[in-house]
Amino acid sequence: MSDILIIEDNDDIARGLRDNLEVEGYQVDIASDGEQGLARIRGKPPRLVILDLMLPRLDGMQVLRRLRDDGFEMPVLILSARAGEAEKVRGFRVGADDYVTKPFGLRELLARVDALFRRRRRLSDDAEQQPVPPMRFGDVEIHFESRTVLKRGAAVTLRPREFDLLAALARHPNVVVPRRSLLGEVWAYDEGVQTRTVDSHVVELRRKLEDDPANPRHIVTVRKAGYMLKTSGEPNGPLSS
Repeated sequence: MSDILIIEDNDDIARGLRDNLEVEGYQVDIASDGEQGLARIRGKPPRLVILDLMLPRLDGMQVLRRLRDDGFEMPVLILSARAGEAEKVRGFRVGADDYVTKPFGLRELLARVDALFRRRRRLSDDAEQQPVPPMRFGDVEIHFESRTVLKRGAAVTLRPREFDLLAALARHPNVVVPRRSLLGEVWAYDEGVQTRTVDSHVVELRRKLEDDPANPRHIVTVRKAGYMLKTSGEPNGPLSS
């Protein structure tokens, strides 16, 4: 089993990434189109996937959707020239763990790969700790041990990273959690990494859990500070800092 599978049809980018990742000590494999990449994942699942979107035979979004539908939970980092916010939100919604746009800085990409592996190790360590009791806010229940969420008794489908973000906010109820703290706790990123990943995932959590996502009651923004999970209260817009 390789540590990393790169699914990228640009030979220069794929080989350059492989060489640099191997210098860092990773075992790396390459697939040049979507169908080949999906077959590799199903045959010998890697620990992490770096995925281009504009692929021949099967595009990256289709690859991502199929591997998540098949139950594969390894981290997926999208590497794409599509830089629009809507495309990034779509990628996270389908199940990406991170999104890096081309052209990219090699050092930042390596740092993000390292962060995804550190987060994976931390989740394994957390699974061995003492059970955490369920938590409720409004009509939503969080069951940490089973990683399930219910709204009015019905199951809500959250992607792994969406659940991790919700759990991070739930560990600090009614307290402002800065974006940089969430990036470190959920994504294992260093402070220097600049990304709108947190904001995109908050949008998805509100869409799935709030009755009125445009005027959230529980997952609220604290302007210039971060986010807060309010366990009670009336509907809120952004709070002043």
